[in-house]
Amino acid sequence: MKTKLILIEGLPGFGKSTTAKLVQDILTEMNVKCELFLEGNLDHPADYDGVAFFTRAEFDELLTKYEDFREVFLSRVTEKENGYFLPYQKIINEINPSFPTELYGEITKRDIYELPLEQNIELITENWKDFAKRATSENKVYIFECCFIQNPITVGMIKYGADKETIINYIKGLAQSIKSLEPILLYVDQADLDYSFKKAVQERPKEWFEGFVNYYTKQGYGHINELEGLEGTLSVLKARKEVEMNVISQLDMKKHIVLNEYKQEEYKNKLKALLTSETI
Repeated sequence: MKTKLILIEGLPGFGKSTTAKLVQDILTEMNVKCELFLEGNLDHPADYDGVAFFTRAEFDELLTKYEDFREVFLSRVTEKENGYFLPYQKIINEINPSFPTELYGEITKRDIYELPLEQNIELITENWKDFAKRATSENKVYIFECCFIQNPITVGMIKYGADKETIINYIKGLAQSIKSLEPILLYVDQADLDYSFKKAVQERPKEWFEGFVNYYTKQGYGHINELEGLEGTLSVLKARKEVEMNVISQLDMKKHIVLNEYKQEEYKNKLKALLTSETI
């Protein structure tokens, strides 16, 4: 069976988005049908972004309390065996941007990445299993940026300060669910973590940096270890990379660590050589 999923992972600022787009270009040049999903895509087929989860009782209560939004919510919600999935960010973007503050607060606290870790693991893993069942029969290659390793580590380690075993088992469970797709993992690395992240900080908006630092130091691992500011964030990133290397070493799938040296043409050739050596 041919590979139907390519996973792009790596630390912030290391070039995951660039790599994912280059992989898409290379596959297209090879006449391989493919579809790219970058970080933050609200239509992601395996992950949840901007989606809140409700039990039946919680969803009924929401509809009763916010009657004006009943039709919108009912038309967009997805019901599964374990509950109701509301794509609230798509609703805001596409249908009704004027959400009352109170309603927005009630919904976002049930965002799947705000739920307790055990529940997050259950819901995300089920979604990956459902995706794999669909993708197995499709004649194309999916390219996913950063949701396979980054998201579990971010919610597990960075947000909740979970132990390594829990995080590694979370990712290994996702790996097991997509085994039928014969995935290839490309881990984008840089020679100098400090330089690469500081370069990203200079290139991105100040608001991105401030939000990133707060997320990485005010909760979970960063808070437990009393880390602060840019240097504290770098310490968390180094600890995160250590966990990522650990989990990659344990994954039973095709995997490659690819050094990105910011020389795009050379880098593309390196990726092309790697992909043509695999069964795509």
